[in-house]
Amino acid sequence: MCRCFVPSQLFHIFARQQKGKDMGTALDKQTSDKVSFITFIIPRFAESYKMNVRDAYLYLKKYGGLEYLMEHWWALHTDNPFWAVRDMYEICHQNGGAR
Repeated sequence: MCRCFVPSQLFHIFARQQKGKDMGTALDKQTSDKVSFITFIIPRFAESYKMNVRDAYLYLKKYGGLEYLMEHWWALHTDNPFWAVRDMYEICHQNGGAR
């Protein structure tokens, strides 16, 4: 049986990675929007490239796609998800990910 991440698990992973930030019990609006977009787009990436969500997350993390997503989420979320997924794929490929 495949253990796949669901959006709520991705949320908790993201929250744990916010080093040095006081997460408290509530997130500010921008952080909440960022988490919402990230938990939306990673499963889209997984679906597009025939991966489970866990493998997609690990692939993006290993090849810089997640860092790119965290840094540029604001611009990426305003465009069609197809282009965000494609941009993340290109970043991963430039950093040694499979073509």
